[in-house]
Amino acid sequence: MNKQIVPNVKGTRDFYPEDMVFRNWLYGKIKKFSEKFGYQEVDGPILEYLDLYTNKTSQEILKGQTFTINAKGEKPMILRPEFTPTYARMVAQKSQELLKPIRWFSFGRTFRYEQPQKGRSREFFQLEINLLGPENPEADAEILTTAVEYLKVLGLTADEVIIKVNDREFMQNQLKSIGTSEKQICPVLRLVDRKEKITTDEFRLSLLEIGLSKDQVEKVELILTEKNYSKSPWLAKVFESLKLYPGVLDFIEFDPTIVRGFDYYTRTVFEAWDKSGKFGRSLFGGGRFDNLTTQVGGEKVPGVGFASGDIPIKIILEQFNKITNLEPKKAQVLVTIFNTDLYSKSLEISSRLRSNNIDTELWLEPESKLDKQLKYADLKGIPYVVIIGPDEAKNDTVTLKNLDGKTQETLGIDQLIEKLSV
Repeated sequence: MNKQIVPNVKGTRDFYPEDMVFRNWLYGKIKKFSEKFGYQEVDGPILEYLDLYTNKTSQEILKGQTFTINAKGEKPMILRPEFTPTYARMVAQKSQELLKPIRWFSFGRTFRYEQPQKGRSREFFQLEINLLGPENPEADAEILTTAVEYLKVLGLTADEVIIKVNDREFMQNQLKSIGTSEKQICPVLRLVDRKEKITTDEFRLSLLEIGLSKDQVEKVELILTEKNYSKSPWLAKVFESLKLYPGVLDFIEFDPTIVRGFDYYTRTVFEAWDKSGKFGRSLFGGGRFDNLTTQVGGEKVPGVGFASGDIPIKIILEQFNKITNLEPKKAQVLVTIFNTDLYSKSLEISSRLRSNNIDTELWLEPESKLDKQLKYADLKGIPYVVIIGPDEAKNDTVTLKNLDGKTQETLGIDQLIEKLSV
């Protein structure tokens, strides 16, 4: 009787060994470059109280893309849609104890309730790297440099990707200068953040619906064409610091349309983009958040950082053929079982190999023919096979077959360990 297999939840992924290879490879790259800049790894719960995110994250995410949980007797909870508020809570809870500046990174699961599509899923792994403590342009320059290093360790070049940078506070001041009210500023910025996803007419109409006049709409569009970052004193200092980092400015440009959708950003904001335009959305983004720890009830600890999901990164790496020769790790040797009488001897040999840090599989069906065991090793890509027949058991030796080289030799146990340890 055929039963229907229960599918995985829509928008989630199963990680088979071949999928885990990329995930672990990416994590290895993240850990190496983060630690090179002095960042330490942290993690937090995937389950947080909804209060932690209310009025602190993107309203688009909070209202339409969150998995909320209402458990009996508990306050409303949420599966974390991003990690930054968790960082802020963790810092706020121990701000007096933590040595500053705080350099932390993490790579963990996050969740958003949205329609799965290319580059988007309901569950994804996200790198987050944050520098907390300094409230100056030099810190923003370091984070931008760290973001560039992230792209470089993945094999991406300045010809393939670009990081677009803006000053959110400077944008707010420009909007105020054309008569935009305090109440209108956040809605306008959220609309600017969505500008590439809608038509020009839709953008203009939406600005009018917010309450801007036609003259103000024209001035907003003019602001978004400005290409001179030096009008922002903060960004001018950021770019001045970036000049001191060799090759970093090759990856960076000023773009007044970058404002980010998260309301907690206060100054520098940035997004990484595919220069070819094939991907159609940002690869990752970040910025400065000076007030987030106070918004979660702690003392002020300014911060700046960025977050990068694994799915967009994998797509862009595949687009530029940067992922090569990634295969699941295999055992170095398969210890076969000649017959049931010699099972204990095969187990003994496999245990000795493992105790000498040699990755070893032991065949577990004593009645199987040797040909079947050899075929299994060949199909799985295990390079060596150990055979212990009656003669080998009697002489305390083994036959070692090299399946790649099609050779075999008889060795003592110590010789076997020495050869496989090379």
